[in-house]
Order: sequence, then structure tokens, then C-alpha cells
Amino acid sequence: MATFTDQELMIIAIALDEEHEAEIKVNRGKRKWVCDAWKKRDIEGEFATLFKELVDDETKFFQYFRMSEGTFNLLLKKVEMHLKKQDTHLRKAIIPKERLAVCLRYLATGDTFQTISLSYRMGISTVYSIVMETCKVICENLMSTMLPRPTENVWKSIANDFYEMWNFPNCLGALDGKLITIQSLSNSVSSISNKKKTYSVALFGLVDAHHNFIAVDVGAYGQKSDGGTFASSNLFKAIEQNTLSIPRNAPLPNTSTEVPFVFVADEAFPLKTYLMRPYPQQSLDNSKRIYNYHLCQARKVVDDAFGILSQKFQIYNRKIRVAPHNVDYIILTTCILHNFIKKYDENSYNYEVYEDDEFPVGILEKLPILTDYVRMNAYNVREKYKDYLNSAIGSEL
Repeated sequence: MATFTDQELMIIAIALDEEHEAEIKVNRGKRKWVCDAWKKRDIEGEFATLFKELVDDETKFFQYFRMSEGTFNLLLKKVEMHLKKQDTHLRKAIIPKERLAVCLRYLATGDTFQTISLSYRMGISTVYSIVMETCKVICENLMSTMLPRPTENVWKSIANDFYEMWNFPNCLGALDGKLITIQSLSNSVSSISNKKKTYSVALFGLVDAHHNFIAVDVGAYGQKSDGGTFASSNLFKAIEQNTLSIPRNAPLPNTSTEVPFVFVADEAFPLKTYLMRPYPQQSLDNSKRIYNYHLCQARKVVDDAFGILSQKFQIYNRKIRVAPHNVDYIILTTCILHNFIKKYDENSYNYEVYEDDEFPVGILEKLPILTDYVRMNAYNVREKYKDYLNSAIGSEL
């Protein structure tokens, strides 16, 4: 069988697609269901030729799909019935296992729909449809188990983990947001290479002490300069409206000083009674530096989680080229699969983590620093945490 470079594969795929579109325009009443190249899918397609070899090599399987075969099969079991299609007298339906393989390959590599189209011997519109449908099925069927709404007891367990593992008391999670660039598409898949307008989507993630996503919020899309803010997110509204079963104020460990349970974040977020951010870098005294150190240690878990996410799903290494109304499902699917894989492939889930100033350029861009008016009650809460972390009890952490 002939082999091609990635560049040659892309050129061939684009040529086939353009030829197919030209045929549709010339023969509007004579459209063929399947391009001749796609008729050999069951013999020459990547699923037919490569999948069997991957099953025999666990390392290569994990590298290809970003999960073990056992986890792949478990995921397939949970979504299979929702991905099953009926055969017709014109063509045979693509089986659920192959649909899942196509979707995971797209998320894992960020390859264009054209490249996957050629390697799997499917039309570009078919690949696009499979990816979108599969992501939607994963979201609808795994969201409630992989991103469940925490109960009060779960929140307290998360806070205990942060205290024991990251030395920050009464912490319910680390919060951060990233801007994801997408390239707008019209409803026509044939216009993929014609639209150049870019948008940004704000992804907010709340992470526990073990780098699992507790909650995610995908902001509305818009021009790059309007990436969205935390104040407009559903997550912010849920916290503000107290609908998340967050525990009531509790004493700091081994003291009688009551404070609210809090989330920790960086300078891109406002200081709230429930949201702690660092003191400004200018005019820091030693007590504030100690507080900032402890907060940044706890907050780093969310940076690490986003770093792992972008390494596992390299779709984040480039502009996501889908219709804006579909991008939510893609982003939510990667976050759900992040938790799913961590749960079932924990021993092999080792990825490089970055220092805050080493995060790769162009991957999940950081939100801009927010100059925020500090309300006195929020300032007082931060002062209590600062005083505790500088006390004899807090310094023993």
C-alpha cells in the first residue's frame, strides 16, 4: 500500500473534496452517495487497517487514542447505543466503535477534517458530523457522572484535600479561565477553507486538589477582544446565587476564627468573600508574600490541569475550526474525558506540568489581569487568611 506524508494527505483530501463539490454543482440531480475512494473504507480505511494492530500494542493504543484499550471499551459501552445507526439499502452504517475512534482521533491530534477524511476513507462532511454527534452523546451521557454537582459533604471533602495536600485551609477549588481561539465556519462544510474570521471562547475551570474538573463553564463566543469574563459566566451566577450547596462559614483549622469557604484564583479574577486572589505585587510586605505563596501553591493545580488537558487533547494546539454553536460540545467533551481517563487510567496519566510563566504560547491563552475595586468585606476575609497563614498554627502547614 502506498504511503504519503501528512502534507500529501491533506492535499489529496482537499482535492477530493473540491472534486466532489464540483460534481454536486454540475450534477445536482445526480449526486453520488459515496466517492470511489470511500468505497474502500472497510478494506483500506485507518480503522480497518490500523485498529487491529493497536489492540495488540497497549502503548501505541494509548498514544493513538490517549487512553488504554480497556478505558476505550468502557467508554464505548456507555455511548454505543446512542451512536448506533441503521443500515440503508444505499449504504452500510458506520459502526459505533469506528465513530468513537474518529472522534477521539480528532480530539487527540487536532488534525483537520480533511486529513481524517482521507485516512479513514470518509467524506469530510461525514467526519464533521461524526465528531459533533459523538461529542454531544458523550456530554449528554457522561456529564452527570464525570462532572456531578457537588453536595455539601463533597465540598467539605475537597476542602480537606486542599488542606492536606496543598496547605490551604477551607479551599473548595482552584479556579482559572483560558481563551480558546476558534475559526468561524458557515453551515456549509465546503466553506471550511474560505472563512478566516476568528473568535475566542472563554473556558472557566474549577479544579479539585487531584486535578479533576469539578465544574466547567464555556463562555459565549465573540470577537477575540471580547473573550468573555467570569462575571458573565453561569458558574459565577451559580456561586453568587448560592445554588451550589456550598458549606456555611467554618473556623480555620485549630482556631475559633470563622471564615467563608473560598475558591483560589489569580489576578484575572475579582476579590470576593468566596474568591481569594493574590495581593498586588507592588508594595508587598513579608506577611503578604507568605499569603501569596500559599495561595499560588493551591492555585497551581488548575494550571496543571489545563496543561494536562492541552497535552492530551492537542486540538488546543491550533485554532478549532468548527461552527461556533458546536464548539461548546467539543470543549466540554475534552473536560469530561479528562476526568474519565484520570479515573480509569490513573497510573498512565503522567504529563509534563508547566510553571506559570512557561505555559506554551498559543495554547489556552491566559485571561488578562483584572484591575478590581476591592470591597471591604472581601478584603477583610483575605486579611484573616493572611493572618492565619502567618500565625504559629498556620506556619506549621
